[in-house]
This record gives sequence, structure tokens and C-alpha cells, in this order.
Amino acid sequence: MPSFKKYRVGSKFKLAAIDSADTTFIEGHEDTQRERLDALAVELDELQNLLHAEGRRKLLLVLQGMDTSGKDGTIRWVFSRTSPLGVRVTAFKVPSEEERAHDYLWRCHAAVPRNGEIMVWNRSHYEDVLVPVVEGWIDKAEIRRRYAQINDFERLLAETGTVIVKCMLHISKEVQRERLQARIDEPDKRWKFKLGDLDARKKWDDYQRAYEQALAATSSAHAPWHVVPADSKRHRNLMIAQLLVKTLREMKLKAPAVDSALDGLVVQ
Repeated sequence: MPSFKKYRVGSKFKLAAIDSADTTFIEGHEDTQRERLDALAVELDELQNLLHAEGRRKLLLVLQGMDTSGKDGTIRWVFSRTSPLGVRVTAFKVPSEEERAHDYLWRCHAAVPRNGEIMVWNRSHYEDVLVPVVEGWIDKAEIRRRYAQINDFERLLAETGTVIVKCMLHISKEVQRERLQARIDEPDKRWKFKLGDLDARKKWDDYQRAYEQALAATSSAHAPWHVVPADSKRHRNLMIAQLLVKTLREMKLKAPAVDSALDGLVVQ
């Protein structure tokens, strides 16, 4: 398995230093890649079963990225063999009136995983240090406060048994253009397209800077960020699947001890 070290965000992180077209985690011919992804999906299901059986810890996968970076596709493929009973997905949209009446972390804390569960966040609390920053709705002092609050929030989760995996799906501006155009040109994809996507695209460089600053400020030992080159959908899926399997393996999950009273028991 290739090393994830290169893609883990550190203090001297520069987003531009990571090639969105990188395909390090793709090995072999196309059939082999499909087989590898399926094998990882099966192992992920087995590990999730152990996580559920152990019942003490949980895993949170945070997916962030520009429009068309593949958050939905990642969930569809990486968890293709996982029991839906053990995985929940929350997609964070524009805050509702009820959500805006609370602090910005309120809706996220309400969606953290339960013991034995994998929770996937399609977008997350990081929207609150991206959109408001690009749009100029909050000043530098508030940005720093939010970074600190997010770090504290994630530390709380980690210290109460949640293993956090954060992935920024990194695509190029040209690949985004191609994917947006495909949504317009292909009738069965047109429902995915929103004119607002073009407004955000006009501020591409601003969003890249906001991502770089947010990732550098909130990548910690207890909740590290990984930048996932995502121009290739298959590379994106393989890398995240391998990262999740590696993370769950390192948790050394164990099913509870079997009651000795069951030895030799025959069900009539």
C-alpha cells in the first residue's frame, strides 16, 4: 500500500504542491483496479461489523471539496459492500432557519456517530470557514475563533471515542469545468446542475486559498486532514477506501468475548 504521508496536511502545507491528477494509489490494469476496490469494500464491511460488535468506538469520515469533486461518488463506491445498518450519511446543505438560530456547530454535533457506527459527512462544519470567508461575511478575528472552536469540537469527539478521518477531494479547475459541462449536456445528469455552481466557480482561487488556510489550521494529531487527488474518480475511491481500511485496522477492533455458557449449546 502506498504511503499516505505525502497527502497528510502539516504546518507548512501548500495545496498547490499536491497534484490533483496524481494516481499513486492506482495499480495494475483496469480489471485489477475494480477487483481491488471491491476487495477493499468487502474488508471495510468486515471491519465495520467488528466496530459494531465492539460497541465502544465510532468513526467519522468528513468529505469536503469543490462542486463535482465527487463526494457522492465516493460514498457510493467506497461503501458499496457495507451494510446500511452500520453506516449513516449526513449531507449538510445551506443552513435552515432552525439551524441558523443556533451556533454553527449545533447541527453537526446532532449528527455525530453513535458507538459502533460509521458516520459520513457530505460537507460539514468546514463550510462555516469556507463560504463566509470567501464572501467576506466574517473578519480575521472570527475566522481564528472558528478554527479554534473546530479544533476543540473535534478534540471532544476524539476524546470520547470517535476516530476522525478528514478528506479534501482535490480537483483541478479544468476537470471541474468538464464535469459541470457534462451535467448540462447529459439529460440524466442535468438535475445535478445549479446556476449557483457557476458563481462559486468564479471565485475558484479564493476558495483554494480558503481551503489551504482552513486545512492547515485544523489538521491535528487527533483529526488530521488528507488531501485526495480526485481528478481520477477511481484514484479517489481507491485512496479513500485504503485510508479507511488502514484506519480501522489500526484501531485493533475486537468482538466481545463469547460467553462460555454457549460452549456445546445445541439449539433445539
